[in-house]
Amino acid sequence: MTTASAPGRRRSGPSIGDVARLAGVSPQTVSRVSTGADSVRPSTRAKVVLAMDQLGYSPNRAAQALRNGTFGAIGVLSTGFQRTGEALTAEALVEAAALEDYSVTLLHVRNPARESWDNAAHRISHQAIDGLVIMRAEQASPATLALPTGMPVAVSFSKFAGHYPTVSADQVQGSEDAVRHLLGLGHRTVHHLAGPQDSEHALVRSGTWRRCLLEAGIRPPEPVYGDWSAHDGYEAGRRLAADPEVTAVFCANDEMALGLVRALHEAGRRVPDDVSVVGFDDIAVAGWTSPPLTTVRQDFHAIGRALITLVVGQLRLRSVPPPALTVVPTELIVRASTGPPPR
Repeated sequence: MTTASAPGRRRSGPSIGDVARLAGVSPQTVSRVSTGADSVRPSTRAKVVLAMDQLGYSPNRAAQALRNGTFGAIGVLSTGFQRTGEALTAEALVEAAALEDYSVTLLHVRNPARESWDNAAHRISHQAIDGLVIMRAEQASPATLALPTGMPVAVSFSKFAGHYPTVSADQVQGSEDAVRHLLGLGHRTVHHLAGPQDSEHALVRSGTWRRCLLEAGIRPPEPVYGDWSAHDGYEAGRRLAADPEVTAVFCANDEMALGLVRALHEAGRRVPDDVSVVGFDDIAVAGWTSPPLTTVRQDFHAIGRALITLVVGQLRLRSVPPPALTVVPTELIVRASTGPPPR
């Protein structure tokens, strides 16, 4: 079946031919770029995408779906895949998508600036994807990332929570378990090595830590902030190690906790005899450190599977569900890095 414009009616918007002429390629090449085909050289693909952006051209997704069914791909947008949590979640996303006969297209935003998110929105509209998972986007919000209308979306907990179906580990329960474990061992207070202040996960963990101390009648000490890295944990640890009043620290993730443990060791403060340390994530090496790290286990694979289930469900039902929150339970794993305070 073919369609045509009515006689004398001008076609609105740029065509695939306009893009081809500006890029100096054939219309077939533009079509291959718009459907995500691998048989296009990177330099050619870059020229075509640039021409699309300059002309404001967006591939006709409806026509492509009529010809090809669906694209068979789900996009995954993140500002980084280098952290252990994101890497494990991405691995689970790929595995879960494959079971549903979908491939995964990774969309990486390297720069947190506003214009980078504007560019990301343009790139998403040019990608041959059926749905989108937003995994880590602390610096973006629905206002800074205008997504294509009607695209099935699921998000990891972030500023997008409340706007799209969301999946998150139980940050509150995990943080409560960590703080109450340390207080239950007899520590008079619990210090906190917090994550970045632009991270929703970090804000929930630090807010829960503060609330738990206040409920116990304890004035919370000033938190120390890090960037999730072992390096920042080490630098913060050097400051905490210099304070003899510090006997227990709840860290917003395991990597910072491991940096803290090293700093305490170098300062001659023993873990857990002098200072107890709790992390968050239960990364693979947490049980193999010296001493093994007490931590809150997040089920990253369950999070990844749930995100794919939400997107595929929207694709099959052809409807957008309410922006509900799916909560994945956490578990406190008690190891040798925590104990009673020094006498």
